[in-house]
Amino acid sequence: MRYPVILAASLALLPGLSAVAQPSPPPLAYVQPLPSTAVQTIQDRLRQAGVYGGRIDGIWGADSQAALERFQQAHQLQVTGQLNQATAATLGVDPNTLLASPAAIPAPPPPDHLRQTSVRALQARLGSLGFYSGPVDGVWGAGTETAVQNFQRARGLQPDGLLGPGTVTALGLTPDALAYR
Repeated sequence: MRYPVILAASLALLPGLSAVAQPSPPPLAYVQPLPSTAVQTIQDRLRQAGVYGGRIDGIWGADSQAALERFQQAHQLQVTGQLNQATAATLGVDPNTLLASPAAIPAPPPPDHLRQTSVRALQARLGSLGFYSGPVDGVWGAGTETAVQNFQRARGLQPDGLLGPGTVTALGLTPDALAYR
C-alpha cells in the first residue's frame, strides 16, 4: 500500500529529474460529430436566437462556432464553443435526437453518370471558385474529380470525389440541379 508513495519520493531524488511538478497535458476529450441534419437544427435555433446570420447548410464552420459562443455568452453559459448539455437545453434541443441515426441516406450515383449539362455546370462552378482550370466540356475526368476533391478538402468535407448532399450544398447547388443518365 505504501509503494506509490515510496516510488514517487524516490523518483524525485533521481539525478536529472526535477522535483518541481510539471504541468500535465489537458485531458483528451472525444467530441462526437453531429450529422448534417443535426447541424442544420442547431444553426436554425441559433438563427432564431438572433446570433447566427449564415446559411443553414449543415456544415459546422467558424461562423457556426462563433454564433454558438455568442449564444452561450448571452445566456450566461460557460463559453466553450461546444454543444454541451446545458447549451442544448437552453436552445431547446434534446441531445439524444441530435445523435439519433437518421434514416439511411442512399449513396449518390457515381459522378461519371452525370449528364454532360450537369458536368458542365459543375465544372463552371468549380472554376468560378478557383478549383478547376480545365475545359468546361461536360466530360467527367481526372481533372474534374481532383477539383471536387480539392474543393471538399478546402471545405472540411470528406475528399471522396463524390457529389453527396454536403458537397452539393457547399458548392451552392441544390441536389436536384444535377441530372443523372
